[in-house]
Amino acid sequence: MSTQTIAQNKAISIKKKKSQVTKSYSMWRGLSLPVFVLIIWQLLSSLDILSAQLFSSPLLIVTRFIELVQSGEMAKHLQISLIRAFLGFAIGGFLGLLIGVIVGMNKRAEEYLNPSIQMLRTVPLLVITPLFIMWLGFGELSKVLLIALGAFFPLYLQTFLGIRNVDKKLYDVAQILEYSRIEQITKLMIPASLPNILLGIRLALSAAWMCLVVAELLGADRGVGFMIQDARSFMQTDTVFVGIIIFALAGKISDSIVRFLENRLLKWQDSFKA
Repeated sequence: MSTQTIAQNKAISIKKKKSQVTKSYSMWRGLSLPVFVLIIWQLLSSLDILSAQLFSSPLLIVTRFIELVQSGEMAKHLQISLIRAFLGFAIGGFLGLLIGVIVGMNKRAEEYLNPSIQMLRTVPLLVITPLFIMWLGFGELSKVLLIALGAFFPLYLQTFLGIRNVDKKLYDVAQILEYSRIEQITKLMIPASLPNILLGIRLALSAAWMCLVVAELLGADRGVGFMIQDARSFMQTDTVFVGIIIFALAGKISDSIVRFLENRLLKWQDSFKA
């Protein structure tokens, strides 16, 4: 092995180690603020400055979480919430992607569909929720469709914008190569629109979790939202905080998964990094 090759391998190894150290420091920086807040919160609770009835201490919240897990109640509520969120996101995300592609690639479809979709997008979901309940009752269908509606608009909008921002020269090349309509979509439009689509997925996931909370708080007999509502009725603040933290963690984990996919799929992007 030549001296130059050894030097290159050593440089690559040093670069990887530096990258790992940087990621480690970045993770600890991200945790520093929550840890600081928890320490102050626990300290104020221990000194009886914060009311235990309104602000349960972090230790009480952790204790309550362990009790809910051991009793099986947490698993029961979390399972049904995850199923609702997944089904709603899958339906809304699929339709948002499909219609976004259709409207983005067809001017006439845009003229017919886009004005109505943009008008509906501005209507608050809380206004539509009573109609869903009146039409479909308090069953699972109304909840899943409400979540689907929340997930639909972000992914539709980002897909539509992504396709419209594709360089026209690439489209001209696809026509020269005699790509079929399906090949234009799968080999050109969607890959070129991937940054927008992945952003739309992140926004759609966030909207899906918010709509899940709304759906379960307004009418449900199972789920994490119902658990929060039930605990509020009995002033069980620690259980309310457990539910809030569960939603926060679920949202963060789902967002991190999409961020991981972004890093994998968008390596080709030469974007600014501070």
